[in-house]
Amino acid sequence: MKLKDIAHELDIKCDSDIEITGLSTLLDATSNELTFLENKKYVNDLENTTAAAVLVKEDFLSKVPENTIALVCNEPYIKLALASKLFAPKVVESNGEDCLLGANTTIMPNVYLGKNSIIGTNCTIMSGAYVGDNVKIGDNTTIYPNVTIYRDCNIGNDCIIHSGTVIGSDGFGFAQDKGKYIKIYQNGNVEIGNDVEIGANCTIDRAAFKSTIIGDGVRLDNLVHIAHNCKLGNGCILTGQVGLSGSTTLNEYVIMGGQSGTAGHLEIAPFTTIAARGGVTKSITEPKKQWAGFPLMEHKTWLKLQIRISKLLK
Repeated sequence: MKLKDIAHELDIKCDSDIEITGLSTLLDATSNELTFLENKKYVNDLENTTAAAVLVKEDFLSKVPENTIALVCNEPYIKLALASKLFAPKVVESNGEDCLLGANTTIMPNVYLGKNSIIGTNCTIMSGAYVGDNVKIGDNTTIYPNVTIYRDCNIGNDCIIHSGTVIGSDGFGFAQDKGKYIKIYQNGNVEIGNDVEIGANCTIDRAAFKSTIIGDGVRLDNLVHIAHNCKLGNGCILTGQVGLSGSTTLNEYVIMGGQSGTAGHLEIAPFTTIAARGGVTKSITEPKKQWAGFPLMEHKTWLKLQIRISKLLK
């Protein structure tokens, strides 16, 4: 869409004819994308953005780069939510090519295959599965019954996805306007690498912008939730009922015990282990350490604390 048409929809004055292809974050936005600044802690990102235009409060107007057009408004986050709807794709495509199937791939009865999708060789898609539009599935991948793969998501080679799992559902994003919640349309996707096994009834949300990423060799137990824009490095292991909040980054070979979880927008160092029910509220920068408890502490410290508490009870 032309920027002036977007601005008109958002009730902002702008007469630029520049073509906008999508929305993104301050640092990821390209010269044809629209971004926003709501939180002042990201003002340094604003100064370094290469976005075509930015939704911004008047207070930060002086920080907008010379080549970026400022769309001045009082509530950038609300305007972003309204703009996201303008770029949302169709729920289901009515036009396009039928799904392309590789050699020796088995599609069982009652499987839905979306338009413009591609499934590789030697795959098995079992009954009740839903494969949306523009989905790509690599070779030697098994999809068990009643798995749902939303549109635009990509799955690598040699993967196993167990029953009831949902890949690409909307991330939990809403802007609040005077008590009313305005949906932020999740226009990204999910990218799953090679040799990944995902247990039953897991949910992996699509990104608001760009991709939620699951690296090669990841193992997810049953009932794991991964929120939008998370990134899991190669070889991570998440056991039952682990939950990751939005934009969490796990570096390679992080292990998380059952019912542990993270707050959003943090990063966990490589080869970190989080014990069961551990709650991560801050980034972990030192690799190869073990953590436990809530608030989180080093595992050895947590064990000593439990001994002290048990002695008090006696």
